[in-house]
Amino acid sequence: MIVTHLSLTDFRNYREVEVDLVAGPNLFVGSNGQGKTNLVEAIGYLSTLGSHRVATDQALIRSGQDAAIVRARLDHAERSVLVEVQLNRSSANRAQVNRVATKPRELPRYATSVLFAPEDLALVRGDPGGRRRYLDQLLVQLTPRLVGVLADYDRVLRQRTTLLKSVRAARVAESQLSTLEVWNDRLADLGSQIIIERSALIDRIRPHAADAYRRIAGDDHRADLAARLSILGDSAADDGDEDAADAASAAAALAPAEVREAFTAALARVRRQELDRGLTLVGPHRDDLVLTLNGLPAKGYASHGESWSFALALKLAAAATLRADSPLGDPVVILDDVFAELDEMRRSRLAGAIGDYEQVLITAAVLDDVPEALRAHTVRIRAGQILEPGEDS
Repeated sequence: MIVTHLSLTDFRNYREVEVDLVAGPNLFVGSNGQGKTNLVEAIGYLSTLGSHRVATDQALIRSGQDAAIVRARLDHAERSVLVEVQLNRSSANRAQVNRVATKPRELPRYATSVLFAPEDLALVRGDPGGRRRYLDQLLVQLTPRLVGVLADYDRVLRQRTTLLKSVRAARVAESQLSTLEVWNDRLADLGSQIIIERSALIDRIRPHAADAYRRIAGDDHRADLAARLSILGDSAADDGDEDAADAASAAAALAPAEVREAFTAALARVRRQELDRGLTLVGPHRDDLVLTLNGLPAKGYASHGESWSFALALKLAAAATLRADSPLGDPVVILDDVFAELDEMRRSRLAGAIGDYEQVLITAAVLDDVPEALRAHTVRIRAGQILEPGEDS
């Protein structure tokens, strides 16, 4: 899949902008704060329904405006599709495909991308929430129906947790908690689906991540990843502990048919703790993705360069998985201000790793940071404006 044209209205610092893109590498160059990242952020939004920089849509709407529009022409297999999303401050977002109204959650069926940015270092060094989002965003692109499953799980989780808090505050007798059993069943049903889908996804991306790490950093290290499941009694908060391998092995040994039973047993096991604390303590919202380098947890043991390479390997693994399994084929690979963080050897290796993707979008503040092979189509940006060829940037 490639994006042939991008149109933005009142998105970030752009009042209006029209950008033509080509197959292969597209390089956006400009000083910091000029709007380079805003362009690729808009494309990433179409495939993930979220931003890699902010948690809500409000920051994406230009200051003083009530709505922003992202519109893109997408080409795949000799078919062209026009997709559009309108982000609203005070009402639900709206979407169109070929000028026909659709639900925003349908957009990932038409757009697929993988974005890597400096913030993604948190995939290795940050809390488990970022690693869960990494898996769930990839799941949605591969299987769009899971948007509904994830949304339903979040809703049930909030309602169940609210009930636990009200019980704790009112000191209701445990024998009167028949409503909790209803939420337990729903939580286990939805949560088991998510755990099974994430586990299968991890099995698919593992070899791609190991291969990508070798291609970026060389053959000196062995990168691996596995699930850590809270329903097995594994705490996602201590992902730097030495027992990472044991937790991952236990998760790998759990067959899909056993997940629902294990979830129900876990809820029974932590029932007293949940009532005392007013929190839901087990489920996919408490799980983690264990990252290891030569058998040791990457968080706490990997150097800055190793952590950076591992985070980049995870994103390249996502791109390889989409290429192999998505009906849209190659995702758009987006590298946001990445090359400035790499030494010359890693720049060259990264350029080789992405060179055969149908379309690659790159942002950079300094042209010379990007290997020459990736500069064929360069767009210069200043203060939210696309500069014409020959204009002083």
